[in-house]
Amino acid sequence: MTTAIRFNPFQPEFHQNPYPTYDYLRREDPIHRSFLNAWVITRYADVEAILKDARFCVDDLPQRLLQKSHYLKHGNLDPLAQTIYQWLFFLEPPDHTRLRGLVSKAFSRATVEEMRPEIKIMTQDLLANVQSTGQMDVIKDLASPLPAMTVTRILGLPPEDYPKLVRWSYELFFVFDQPMSLQGYQKQNQMAIEARDYLTEMIGRLEKQPNNGLISRLIAARDQDKTISQEEIIGFCIMLLIVGQETTKSLTGNAMVALLKHPEKLAQLRQNPDLINHAVEELLRYDSPVQVIARLGTETVEMRGKTIQAGDKIILCLGAANRDPEQFTNPDQLDFNRKNYSLPFGGGIHFCLGAFLARVQGQIAINAMVQGLPNLRLSTETLDWRESITLRGLKNLRVTF
Repeated sequence: MTTAIRFNPFQPEFHQNPYPTYDYLRREDPIHRSFLNAWVITRYADVEAILKDARFCVDDLPQRLLQKSHYLKHGNLDPLAQTIYQWLFFLEPPDHTRLRGLVSKAFSRATVEEMRPEIKIMTQDLLANVQSTGQMDVIKDLASPLPAMTVTRILGLPPEDYPKLVRWSYELFFVFDQPMSLQGYQKQNQMAIEARDYLTEMIGRLEKQPNNGLISRLIAARDQDKTISQEEIIGFCIMLLIVGQETTKSLTGNAMVALLKHPEKLAQLRQNPDLINHAVEELLRYDSPVQVIARLGTETVEMRGKTIQAGDKIILCLGAANRDPEQFTNPDQLDFNRKNYSLPFGGGIHFCLGAFLARVQGQIAINAMVQGLPNLRLSTETLDWRESITLRGLKNLRVTF
């Protein structure tokens, strides 16, 4: 197989296991021009450098979605484009700086630590629902509902509405996967309309009866000093509903697969529960939930003998960077004693806002299963991975205990 077609993230075998492809590209063609008309970057040093380099900007996906509306026979994709245009992923300073400053306190280490007891209670309640059965679907029974319940609590939404959030997040995360069929975009556009209508209604209610949630605080900022608009509130909340759920869900599922396939590491963690923080960092590196993020070149850049032009799309493979042997000794092995910093949540000014929240939820959920479910085993060796380029996560994960 030639390097011209080596990186094909649409192949089923790539979804099952992308790491042999990453290994090949890192070794043979680390700055790879793919058939997707994009540069694929796989070495840790290069990925980290581009994330911090002002000559590369965020993806122009919202603008491309507006252009795709011209190909539709009926309707448009304006609600979807308008929604994601407000996401921090697609904003540059000063708007990025302003909006991130408004919400960053809600996701600080101190604020998230205050939530830890409540997250533990939610986790135990979810596990109690399956405790007597001796079996569970880790995704459906714990990894999916826990972050949805956490997000509703942060935003100040009715707790019973979390299943709606689960549905919208599952579908809308695919907006990051490009290219996609027009039917796929239309389906996501409908999800965006539903989520927007829901949040518009909730904002109306919270205007009359504010609570301690983040939406009420953003409404106050909108009304008092005009530092945020209604459209920005809706866009940010939908971003949190989607990304805050899907990354945490995939972290928990991927981590449990790794532990169950390495029973000696599962036993080590069970015997040493205080290792959980280090274990989660290593599990994030070993099978990163977010596999790729996109950037655009803004000027000509030379890198390892290749010329990246202004306007070129760049695919930064976090999953490949986190298995780079130049950065991590024996990268294909699980080692809870590593001290190296990996890139599971991106870097630079667009470092994931909810990174600490995802870590804490992962620590609690994984430790609760490891410590509370004896004789934990996979129900099948055949794993059903989602057909996503950006996200590496499971559709389900059935276990017995």
